[in-house]
Amino acid sequence: MKGEMHLGRLASDFERVRAQTEALAAPLSAEDQCVQSMPDTSPTKWHRAHTTWFFETFVLRPAGVEPLSPEPFDVMFNSYYNAIGEQYHRPSRGLLTRPSHDEVTEYRNKVDDHVLSLLDGGVDDATAKRIELGLHHEQQHQELIVTDVKHLLSLNPTFPAYCPNELPDPEGAPAGPHWTSHAGGVATVGVAESSFHFDNEGPVHDVIIEPFGIAKRLVTNQEYLEFIEDRGYERPELWLSAGWSDIQQHERYAPLYWYRGSDGWSVFTLHGLGPLRPSDPVTHVSYYEADAYARWAGARLPTEQEWEASTTDPEPAPLGGRAPWTHASQPRIYGACWQWTASSYSPYPRYSPADGAIGEYNGKFMCGQYVLRGSSFATPAGHARRTYRNFFPPNARWQLSGIRLAHDEG
Repeated sequence: MKGEMHLGRLASDFERVRAQTEALAAPLSAEDQCVQSMPDTSPTKWHRAHTTWFFETFVLRPAGVEPLSPEPFDVMFNSYYNAIGEQYHRPSRGLLTRPSHDEVTEYRNKVDDHVLSLLDGGVDDATAKRIELGLHHEQQHQELIVTDVKHLLSLNPTFPAYCPNELPDPEGAPAGPHWTSHAGGVATVGVAESSFHFDNEGPVHDVIIEPFGIAKRLVTNQEYLEFIEDRGYERPELWLSAGWSDIQQHERYAPLYWYRGSDGWSVFTLHGLGPLRPSDPVTHVSYYEADAYARWAGARLPTEQEWEASTTDPEPAPLGGRAPWTHASQPRIYGACWQWTASSYSPYPRYSPADGAIGEYNGKFMCGQYVLRGSSFATPAGHARRTYRNFFPPNARWQLSGIRLAHDEG
């Protein structure tokens, strides 16, 4: 009976997650869904097809289901799984005008029917785990759909809105960072095997942490504006060498989507272009910018171990629901923006990726990237947790990344 209940829940989770992807795509035209705005982003149509290819490749085919897509799909919609075979040139995904939007929808429906049929007939534990992994994988792509579409629309001179609804009224400016002190000592980090997690979140292990303080809230637009007005982008002593080179090469002077006009600052959001809201959390900053701001503020970025040891899990939510907010008007730890940590993305002690192509999911990216913790307003419901290790290169800005400060104590 317990197994039947688990499969029933998995089927309902599957239907909700897959439907949420289509709901995110619904405001977009076929033209919107085909365009790629830069090499790091992907078209919405590609995200929809790739997540479907994932279920066909890693769930249906091992279960003996005959191929449901033409052979070229294995190249066109394979992201980076070298063990599966060749991949289409990532920066050129916007050239894939075929298959059409409607053909991708048909492909999604076909795969959905087969996965649900498979679940209805009963599956073994290994297959159930791969379906669950596929759902969390698709939720990652749901957030990428939002951030990739935002970047795309920001390049249109009319600054079109993805969400036409008006923003909620700004909250009052929060007072000070309100530090929380942590005594340090031995802390246990990582996730237990009994709950779902990506392989990079384990194994559970102990770490030694020195006494530290960590802010109860995130840095706001107003606070970051003070950094800009104090010539923060003109002072090399505040920047890592690579960060200084990055802002010089790309002529950066503010976070991504900030525009300075004769009447002040404006910011592009999913709701279109509007005035900068001082109390909103600053978002779309790189690791370099976050690190420079922290140094200017007389603080530093927390390590990921400090972040995890001092933070509780978010309120539980069912898998597959909508993201809790379309815009974050409070600098909360969860549900506003991901927070850069000072930790390079590397394996935990005794980490071992899974065998086969599925093992390429996280492990091979553990080089040249930094860990972010928390979640953003675009993170789907049920996808945030204290142990989650997001990661991006230090110059990435199109993701919903912000700043939480820390300092040494004792």
